[in-house]
Amino acid sequence: MRCVIIAGSPDAEINFIAEQVKDCNYLICADKGYEYAKKAGIKPDLIVGDFDSYSGELPDDCEIIKLNSHKDDTDLLHCIGVALSRGYDDFLILAATGGRFDHTFANISTLMYLDKKGARGEIVSSREIIRFLKNGEYKINDCKGKTFSVFPFACESVNVTYIGAEYSADNLVLTAEDAMGISNIFTTDKAAVKINYGNAIFILNSVVN
Repeated sequence: MRCVIIAGSPDAEINFIAEQVKDCNYLICADKGYEYAKKAGIKPDLIVGDFDSYSGELPDDCEIIKLNSHKDDTDLLHCIGVALSRGYDDFLILAATGGRFDHTFANISTLMYLDKKGARGEIVSSREIIRFLKNGEYKINDCKGKTFSVFPFACESVNVTYIGAEYSADNLVLTAEDAMGISNIFTTDKAAVKINYGNAIFILNSVVN
């Protein structure tokens, strides 16, 4: 089942958020994410946070989990933990990039956490889709002309093969200290990225070149 989480990035895109939540099974707002939901005219199923970034009124007809500001996880990670405990295994995370880089990096790290819990997740904005990839082949559809990047994540290197890319790769080793994985371009609408070993963060830009 799909859970959508609206995080608290200052770069939130209200119209994009409104479009993305239409078909979700369960909607959670992380702290300031509730402000964005209100602006989009959306009613969440759950609001979670220590409310250090949202100080407005909270609704009476919605479940609310108030967190201590001195805690060992982020509001987003707590949202994910609650949703996992309730049986959700497919996550779409919105308003999670932009603003402070440490927040963005922490949000991206949750994608690996989801994978380790047997769930799937992606961070999405109007500009890009971010996914965590481990060993396996990943089909990418409707991607002709779109730029993509692949970076090792939580490992020294990742071995990749690209199918349908301008800069082809077959068992190419990308190391953590170089930027070789940046700005490739898909040349077909049905492409693939294969991770032969290691872990990676995959970023697909939405704009066609």
